[in-house]
Amino acid sequence: RPLADGTGRPIVALDLSGHGDSTDVDADPGYTTLSAHVDDVLAVVEETDSRVLIGNSMGGAVLIHLLLERSYTPDAVVLTGTGARLGVLEDLLEWLESDFERAVEFLHGRNRLFHDPESSATERSREAMFDCGRAVTSRDFHTCHRFDVRDRLSEIDVPTLVVYGEYDQLTPPWFHEFLADEIPAAELVGIGDAAQATMLERPEPFNEAVAAFLGTETTGV
Repeated sequence: RPLADGTGRPIVALDLSGHGDSTDVDADPGYTTLSAHVDDVLAVVEETDSRVLIGNSMGGAVLIHLLLERSYTPDAVVLTGTGARLGVLEDLLEWLESDFERAVEFLHGRNRLFHDPESSATERSREAMFDCGRAVTSRDFHTCHRFDVRDRLSEIDVPTLVVYGEYDQLTPPWFHEFLADEIPAAELVGIGDAAQATMLERPEPFNEAVAAFLGTETTGV
């Protein structure tokens, strides 16, 4: 489908290994999993000739890993609901191992993944997490917990839009402020009445922010 910016830019969405319709890979949490997911992204880039990449939450860590560890350089990236360090609450890590349903409900509480825990987007997210399953979801969060590149952000030389949700408690606004401060060519945009999943909860202002950013990059203004 096209981005709602009047330009007709196509959007390609991918399922990382172990998510959605993609088969899983044998990877330990942390660097190995991030590297496998970067392989996923680059395979889709090769097939689609994508030049702008958008990553949310662990997807943001995947894109940062790509920018720091691989030779591919996109025209621009968008990082949202993410950070340079993604430490996870120890109780949540424990629940992911021992009480998956409690972990899912915690993540879908108010101002975590979503500002409004009763929205249709929240319910779809719950279903997707249960479909993904405990093992892959736990690996995702343990991978996030080990991610820390705070001292390397200045190496990123790609135009970057950083978008945060006003009420995000999982990756709060100051995570994004740090990204925008440390990445040399970064812009920061906040989205009101949203938590971590801004693109699902507030798609219109999110798309407007991305469209404005891409318009600036295209025209060089």
